[in-house]
Amino acid sequence: MKLIIQIPCYNEEKNLPATFLDLPKTIEGIDRIETLIIDDGSEDRTVEIARRIGVDHILSLKNHQGLARAFSEGIDKSLELGADIIVSTDADNQYAGQDIPRLVQPILEGKADLAVGARQIEAIPHFSRFKKRLLRWGSAVIRTLSRTKVEDVVSGFRAFSKEAALRLSILSEYSYTIENLIQLGHQKLKIISIPVRTNPKSRESRLIKNIPHFVGQQAATILRVYATYQALKVFMTLGLIIILPGLLGFLRFLYFYWTGQGQGHIQSLVFSAAMFLGGLLIFIFGLIADLIGNNRKLIEKALYRIKRMELENAERTKDED
Repeated sequence: MKLIIQIPCYNEEKNLPATFLDLPKTIEGIDRIETLIIDDGSEDRTVEIARRIGVDHILSLKNHQGLARAFSEGIDKSLELGADIIVSTDADNQYAGQDIPRLVQPILEGKADLAVGARQIEAIPHFSRFKKRLLRWGSAVIRTLSRTKVEDVVSGFRAFSKEAALRLSILSEYSYTIENLIQLGHQKLKIISIPVRTNPKSRESRLIKNIPHFVGQQAATILRVYATYQALKVFMTLGLIIILPGLLGFLRFLYFYWTGQGQGHIQSLVFSAAMFLGGLLIFIFGLIADLIGNNRKLIEKALYRIKRMELENAERTKDED
């Protein structure tokens, strides 16, 4: 049983040593633990430091591509290296590496495909009251949309089984955390939360430039990913929201028409027609989006089978050699 701990890095020469030293060297049930650094186009000595402290594997991206892309590339590389379990953590030493054994235990026992480290948000001193409240509200929304019971939906401290890793298909360019929860949740994989500890703050978050930017980016991700899997529901709801005011306008026109005052309220009829037409167009968009969503599901299944066959062929070739 091989565990690979992957750490996406961008200019992390100062924090990487502490993050690396905090990782466990042995875990019961794991035969081999290896580390993988995904260098996301760093301009400092991140790669040099990684080699010096003894990182097993280094994957260097030519240009800075962002956390989501670095995470996705790391997952593919970890599978290529023969990982049975993949743990992803941040390079800023935010998460307590010594909690990795607790994170992987449910996967070792076959009780989960994805274990998400749940920070004790209320106890984190540098989180403002508003940020804590925002994280609670956001997590409640994502739990509903992803059909999971994950407590900390934006936590980047996660353990994936090989099965879960094979099924991942990350399209977001901002953050992968919400996308893979909704994706794996709708594929009915078992996802659980594990309470984890955090270390003192080492630097400002690069992902959260400010709260409005963070909320806007995550909202766009939620809408796009959820609409992929529940397109008909999303567009039907939007269509009804538009049609209902049109129905009210039409009823208003009928009232005045029946009372002999219809000529002065023709604008209500025009408004209703426009709203009905808009709602109908959204219904049609919903049908098209539903077909596209189903097509993506078929593509994900095909990619999953291709990845599995590639891994099996690679393992056979290795055994023959």
